[in-house]
Formats: sequence, C-alpha cells, structure tokens
Amino acid sequence: MNCRPLAEGLYRKVDGVPHLLGGRRKGDGKLAFPLPQGAQGEDYEPVELASEGRLWSYTVQRFRPKTPYLGAGDTAPFEPYAVGYVELPGQIIVESHIKTDDLSALKIGMPVRFTLIPFRQDPDGTAVMLYGFEPA
Repeated sequence: MNCRPLAEGLYRKVDGVPHLLGGRRKGDGKLAFPLPQGAQGEDYEPVELASEGRLWSYTVQRFRPKTPYLGAGDTAPFEPYAVGYVELPGQIIVESHIKTDDLSALKIGMPVRFTLIPFRQDPDGTAVMLYGFEPA
C-alpha cells in the first residue's frame, strides 16, 4: 500500500524506518519542529529527531474537530483520541497525537515511541499518515 505524510517534511523513512523530522538552525544550532519551510527553511538543515521520549503532558479530544476536518469518515462515529507533548531527550518537545487503545492508561512521564497513524485515504487509495507516539 502506498502512503504519504499529511504534510511534506514531517517525517522521512531511513531503511524503511520512519523518523520524525526537525530542523537545526545553521546559525546557532537551535532545533525546531516541524522543519521550517520556504524562505525561513533555508536557515535550517533537516535533523532526524529521537524516536523515543517521555509524555510531557496530554489531553483527550472528546469531540469531533470543527469543519473543515479532513479526517476519514466525517459521517462515521467519532472516537476520542489523545494529543500531547513529548519530550525528546536532549532535543525538543513536540506536539503529537498519542496512539493508545486505553486513554486511562496514559501517564505524564511515561516512555513513548514514534509511530505512524493512518488518518484517511486519498481518492487513489494512498494512505495519508499522521505522526504520533505510543506507549513504549
């Protein structure tokens, strides 16, 4: 099955393994996520971010996002999901979906690892993927 990221520059695969992609500012080494694009992006070089970190904070989205929500099945029943911040050791804190079947099991400080999450399908059948983290 073909797949693509929701937006270019969010992650890339190295030897088939996806890595979240940030940017290191050339002038002072400061990290940014996502990798800046356009004219600002010229000041950054791509950096593969750590694939494991700690859940820094989170919340549970208990209602469907407002229109224009681009997810699959606007008519399908909505399932609550978690979003949070993940601290990548020695790098940066990133906002992310948190993939879990048990929202009550999430705990601040728990170890998490990078994963891709199916979001929807393009008309040609290509799977559009979100980045996320799941309990390690």
